[in-house]
Amino acid sequence: MKKYFYIVLVLAMSLSILDAKKVKIKMATLAPEGTEWHGLLMKMGQEWKKATDGKINLRVYPGGVVGDERDMIRKMRIGQIQGAAITSEGLTEVNPQYSVFFIPMLYQQFSDLDLLYEKLGDDLVSNAEKNGFKVILMVDVGWVYWFTSDSVRTPDDLREHSIFTWAGDYRTAALWEKSGFQVVPLAMTDMLSGLQTGMVNAMAFNPMYVLAQQSFGITKYMLDMKWGMLSAAVILDLRTWNRIDLVHQDKMIEIANRISTDFQRKNRLESDEAIAVMKEYGLVVTTPTEAEFEEWKSLVEEMYPLIRGQIVEENIFDRVMEFKHELEADN
Repeated sequence: MKKYFYIVLVLAMSLSILDAKKVKIKMATLAPEGTEWHGLLMKMGQEWKKATDGKINLRVYPGGVVGDERDMIRKMRIGQIQGAAITSEGLTEVNPQYSVFFIPMLYQQFSDLDLLYEKLGDDLVSNAEKNGFKVILMVDVGWVYWFTSDSVRTPDDLREHSIFTWAGDYRTAALWEKSGFQVVPLAMTDMLSGLQTGMVNAMAFNPMYVLAQQSFGITKYMLDMKWGMLSAAVILDLRTWNRIDLVHQDKMIEIANRISTDFQRKNRLESDEAIAVMKEYGLVVTTPTEAEFEEWKSLVEEMYPLIRGQIVEENIFDRVMEFKHELEADN
């Protein structure tokens, strides 16, 4: 009898060990279902599962059903979810250095961004790990433009609008207010209803997201000026990551890098296509004159003292300004 008991015990322990190697990852994102960003996550999950013989199972919660990006980080910390695909807004909760992407009009070419990733990428990843998060991949999602309910050509035009800012980002809201603008902080999941009710009527976003949300019917004017870059990353809770076999980790990173490289190459072309589609349905694109463009540059430069140390850490801000001067010298 004891012999059978030990056999059952050994089998139970073996099954327990095998099951322990299986890792379920609940991952949240604001990306609506059916978008390219959501498709990237689904493809990545399928390939992870196949490459690890079913040991890694990724379940994606799209469209903000888990909450805003700050909610996602909070829920990762308490173990309700294990991963998130988020923009630089949420990434500042993981590593404040991601705020470097908040400096307006700093980057005007993709080559600028590639060089920035090269210079700061290691810091962005390693400092996130110090805070308990594993960065699986980083990509740029596309240029950010101003979308407004009425035509905007100059900073004074924008001052007549109510600007959407992320709820919880008090420093950015304060920056805008100190510069004479009206802001309305809202959760990202409430932005569309805010536009519909007239609570906000101006937002700086990537065209693909505006198209996916169908908000261009309200913010039907776009200023053809690269205000910034929407950057994003896929992150996992480091405790979850450390439960995964090293061999599987390597496979997951290889798959994520390959998929994200393909995504970024394709995505950099599709923003223009999104604008073209919206124009067919009534979007009005205005291009600032050289003098108007200089007004925007002057506004941003006036904001630098407010950005440095308050929005972007001083050492990172200074490093990026050096990087900016290098680019200008090369051009």
